[in-house]
Amino acid sequence: MSEVLRKATLAHETAPRLALTPSAVKSAFLNRLAELLLENEPVILAANAEDVRQNPQLTKALIDRLTLTPRRIDAMATAVKELAALPDPIGRVLSDFIRPNGLHIRKVSVPMGVIAMIYEARPNVTIDAAALALKAGSAVILRGGKEALNANKILVTLLRQAASETGLNPDLIQLIEDPDKTLALELMKANGLVDLLIPRGSARLIDTVKANATVPILETGVGNCHAYVESTADLKMALSVILNAKCSRPSVCNALEKVLVDEAIADTFIPKLVDSLHEAGVEIRGDAWCCQLDERIVPATEADWDTEYLDLILAIKVVKDLDDALAHIAKHGTHHSETILTQDETQAQRFLSEVDAAAVYHNASTRFTDGGEFGMSAEIGISTQKMHARGPVGLDELCSTKYLITGNGQIR
Repeated sequence: MSEVLRKATLAHETAPRLALTPSAVKSAFLNRLAELLLENEPVILAANAEDVRQNPQLTKALIDRLTLTPRRIDAMATAVKELAALPDPIGRVLSDFIRPNGLHIRKVSVPMGVIAMIYEARPNVTIDAAALALKAGSAVILRGGKEALNANKILVTLLRQAASETGLNPDLIQLIEDPDKTLALELMKANGLVDLLIPRGSARLIDTVKANATVPILETGVGNCHAYVESTADLKMALSVILNAKCSRPSVCNALEKVLVDEAIADTFIPKLVDSLHEAGVEIRGDAWCCQLDERIVPATEADWDTEYLDLILAIKVVKDLDDALAHIAKHGTHHSETILTQDETQAQRFLSEVDAAAVYHNASTRFTDGGEFGMSAEIGISTQKMHARGPVGLDELCSTKYLITGNGQIR
């Protein structure tokens, strides 16, 4: 038996007992995990520093995703504590009714069973995924990128320690350490052992999983996010929102990548926007109209409109009106997060209704598309698909359902 199948089998065999574990035990596990993260901060940071040192070839954006800091470890611990305090999603009655024939039917939430994660260069995902999966009653198999292997090994050691100390079977948490891509492919085809596979990372990774997986997958999405600055927008607000959405953390999927500007305000707004972005160190690409307004703007190629930069790069396009903006987003968007900046409520409502995305905003930054910001505590990713789950994937989205039917001898 291969290493992947051996670990998947261990997870599969231990998962049923977790489904029956009291909420208090799962909360104790999470609270102990939070303590261990803070107690072992120096060890985690040292392992992470070695990961960063070993990967000088990574882009600035990927280095940002890979890097842990005391603040980020504290945020991880805080999210785990918040997760411990949330109601247990397992066994929740979603509907309860009696049919005319007397059958009593209840729909209740139940664990998935075994959740596998394939992800890149983000060691915080190791904690988020495992904490959420176990709170939702499922075992977890983690296959992180080779870039974060040192930190992931430490974090999984702490996860398993917290499990052991609070009465849970540490085999509920499995790490695939070998970076061989054939092992990832094997995990994608572990039918009967993996109940749900979630890829999180680049478009290339997600496309590979979609093309090869035979187990059920939940697709987390690429974020080619847009802001449309409509002609009635408060331009000071628009500048603030765009700078936040692009610059606060450019390496994440809810960061802004494109700005569409109404032609009625293009000559006034774009020079101000370019000045602000240039001061923040952003490389700006644009269409012909934009390039005529400022020589610092690099001509955009057709490929730019489909690119998720995950870096301090942003492309600007002038559009005729809302219809033009909607058409551009429909063609080039990735169904993640889009925002309109306007004081016209009619235009705003059209945008909110017609844009096909997991999160659609009016006068707010796309950076809010996040489980914590939505009050979910941690989240395992942002789903851009429409079946089962869409948007931040929290506890509820990691559960399945079943029907419990009670009768008194009914026959059909």
